[in-house]
Amino acid sequence: MKKLWAALLGTATLFGSAAASLAAEPVEIDGKLYRTLPVAEYRDKMKAGWIGQIAGVCWGAPTEFRFCDRIIPDADMPKWTPEMINNAFGQDDLYVEMTFLRSMEEHGLDVSIRQAGIDFANSEYALWHANVAGRHNLRCGIAPPYSSYPTLNKCADDIDYQIEADFSGLISPGLPNNAIRMGEKFGRLMNYGDGMYAGQFVGAMYAEAFFETDVVKIIEKALEAIPAESQYAEMVRDLLAWYRENPNDWKSCWDKINEKYQHNAEYRAWSCSGHDSAFNIDAKINGAYILIGLLYGKGDLDETIKI
Repeated sequence: MKKLWAALLGTATLFGSAAASLAAEPVEIDGKLYRTLPVAEYRDKMKAGWIGQIAGVCWGAPTEFRFCDRIIPDADMPKWTPEMINNAFGQDDLYVEMTFLRSMEEHGLDVSIRQAGIDFANSEYALWHANVAGRHNLRCGIAPPYSSYPTLNKCADDIDYQIEADFSGLISPGLPNNAIRMGEKFGRLMNYGDGMYAGQFVGAMYAEAFFETDVVKIIEKALEAIPAESQYAEMVRDLLAWYRENPNDWKSCWDKINEKYQHNAEYRAWSCSGHDSAFNIDAKINGAYILIGLLYGKGDLDETIKI
């Protein structure tokens, strides 16, 4: 659960920051309008996004894998305490992103996918699922993007790049195409198809949240960043439709998510967890949980993360 909470709270924190300070009016350059953001405001929102992600990881960690295929009872909801903020630095949700940022710091924003693969292959921290499969392939000489091919990586649709894509939006204010490009470079080291689209979608939400406060509009805009025919895009459209049908009952929406994306094999890709286990880290259901929190939280950060 901490995996989705990280992206959820990080993005939600940006929404809150955006509501507190609106961006400057668009500027016309050579006949085109450009959205602008003062550097100080960008830094404030960018830091808010990182802190939100860190808080999400810490808050969610005690529940991870303990409540598979069911809603956490209210009595088991962890209580947030400020000192928990320092418990995140050993979590893969965060340290894998540091490798991607370091690659760009050392080799430039246009670092090649080959160099990104070398840097990821040389990492020494613990990994699981698509990450460890992708890194193993890279170390065996299978160059990216082939390291993520489903024939070589059975975890390609898992959540790994989705939980590690926050950086791509946090350094791309208002630039969803940049988040898409980073997915093609860093996400393709370990994920493919819906697994990669998931991260591109999350990155695009972050990018849009620097300029937009309406969560539905942010989701709709990020939806443009991934193929409309993908199952991940179908999931996003489902969540928007279910929310509009019943905007005040998140548990009924959760039931719909579980029925289609947990118990229907057509929407549950083969992954490291297999088809039949309650343990499911397919990117689609994880992404659906991100969206149910953002939509039904209605801008309240605590309520968002609790859902």
